[in-house]
Amino acid sequence: MISRIDLRGDALPEGPALRDLLPRADFDVQAALEKVRPICEAVHHRGDAALIDFAEKFDGVRLESVRVPAQAISDALENLDPAVRAALEESIRRARLVHREQRRSTHTTQVVPGGTVTEKWVPVDRVGLYAPGGRAVYPSSVIMNVVPAQEAGVESLALASPAQAEFGGLPHPTILAACALLGVDEVYAAGGATAVAMFAYGTESCPPANLVTGPGNIWVAAAKRYFTGKIGIDAEAGPTEIAILADDTADPVHVAADLISQAEHDPLAAAVLVTDSVALADAVEKELEPQVAASKHIEDRIAPALAGRQSAIVLVDGIDEGLRVVNAYGAEHLEIQTARAQDVAERVRNAGAIFIGPWAPVSLGDYAAGSNHVLPTGGCACHSSGLSVQSFLRGIHIVDYTEDALADVAHHVVTLAEAEDLPAHGAAIKARFGWKVPESK
Repeated sequence: MISRIDLRGDALPEGPALRDLLPRADFDVQAALEKVRPICEAVHHRGDAALIDFAEKFDGVRLESVRVPAQAISDALENLDPAVRAALEESIRRARLVHREQRRSTHTTQVVPGGTVTEKWVPVDRVGLYAPGGRAVYPSSVIMNVVPAQEAGVESLALASPAQAEFGGLPHPTILAACALLGVDEVYAAGGATAVAMFAYGTESCPPANLVTGPGNIWVAAAKRYFTGKIGIDAEAGPTEIAILADDTADPVHVAADLISQAEHDPLAAAVLVTDSVALADAVEKELEPQVAASKHIEDRIAPALAGRQSAIVLVDGIDEGLRVVNAYGAEHLEIQTARAQDVAERVRNAGAIFIGPWAPVSLGDYAAGSNHVLPTGGCACHSSGLSVQSFLRGIHIVDYTEDALADVAHHVVTLAEAEDLPAHGAAIKARFGWKVPESK
């Protein structure tokens, strides 16, 4: 059901050589890029008409309008299961608590008397947020995108999610209900690359955005790559991943359940256990069988995900070696189920989010920990962070110097300008002092 990789005995290699030994899904965004190019350009040239045609082609429904009517959004909330509403409201409450603390304030540094640099944080003007709607419905992704954008102070928010033939061409009603709870009234029935193109270029019904965020499939990732440089993006999200670093103190029932929980997303989802305990590895393999058999999405998601090349049990000599492995892997979600788990977690450098101990499973972070679940995948955690308030902010430096403060450093500026063979830079300083560089005090 799941393969093993034995890294015990020999010294672990460094850097890329170690990463190459670890399981990872095939996810060729570059190949997908050529397929999304004509889709994106069709949206560019034909606007809403192209979106309507692509919804018919890909989602099996002919739309009258891409923009979701306000009444449909309010109706979705009115008809929402009260238990689901309560769960969404609590998820929103917790997410706001965490993300509100991420707000940045303006800060001024006095570099010298009369010379200051102020850094102010300004939200982007408009963002396009994407909530997937293919194999599953993700109202939680609505929360994870909207809350940090709102807490950052973004004034114009639009959300897109695929049209659903089952619901008359509207996005899934739970998606719409989540939008209503969050006060988002600009919603579009658009999916995949077409949604990203709509936000990038703008159409008759949807003004262009400055930034697009949100998880999605390979076509969303490819469209984001296509528009990099034209618009801001959060990340090229790949298939979801869980890595669990565990020793013989871990409960195999918990470990197996957590591996399955991520395998449930997609046949390319990665489920990786890194352990120094053969006994735990054996117990987890044994536990997987009945738990998988009792699951819902076995043949189309869980079984191929666990059996795929992206999933494995990795055996190591000890927790120190396990840490080297998980740091090389850079998992989207990393669980630490070891003795002294807090201390072990402190030594992790590369992970999208870390879940400590037996009572903080990834599922908690997906919905109600207060953390954000839009996280870097494919090893990108070694250089990128998950979605946060900062994702929607731009830092702007404001330089304010008096004449005396400039005079004091003018000779250094001129010297560096001449060292770089940029004499006009120095001349811009000299012009302010009658073309004579003042001597420093």
